[in-house]
Formats: sequence, structure tokens, C-alpha cells
Amino acid sequence: MMHDWDRYWNHGMTAGGWLMVALMIVLVAAVIVGVIFLVRALSGATGSRTAAATTPSGPSVPAAESPQEILKRRYAAGEIDREEYLQKLKDL
Repeated sequence: MMHDWDRYWNHGMTAGGWLMVALMIVLVAAVIVGVIFLVRALSGATGSRTAAATTPSGPSVPAAESPQEILKRRYAAGEIDREEYLQKLKDL
């Protein structure tokens, strides 16, 4: 009497069946990645680090603050008091 031991080990799937399952998983993953890239391309999203850091001519450089602006910002933030602000403003 011959027993069908293969049926118990691989649940009735042959090597081709397992290969088909693996290929379906790869196909589904490829479709998901493709949809993500398509949505990003159509929405114009390039990522936060590249969108703010570059311009068509190259990396953007923030405009330098004048000493008076820096002094005003420090006074507004409470880093220096009124007397120090007025003294430094007079020195500038």
C-alpha cells in the first residue's frame, strides 16, 4: 500500500505551487511600490530635506541678519535685559 506522504508535508502544493505563491507576493509588493512612486510623482512631493534645502541654482543660503536684527531678536526672546539692549544698540 502506497501512502501519499507528500500531501502531509507541503499541504498538497508542489514546488511550482510554492513558486507561484512567492511570485504573487513579489508582484503585489511591486504594485504597491509602483503606486507609491506614482502618487509621489504626481503630487510633486520630493521630501522635506530636498525641497527646502535646494534651489534651481544650488543650495540656498539664508540671508544674514544685521547686528541690529540679532540684538532685537535676543531682546524679544528675553536673552538680554532693556539696559543691555540699549547699551549694545548705542555701541552699534
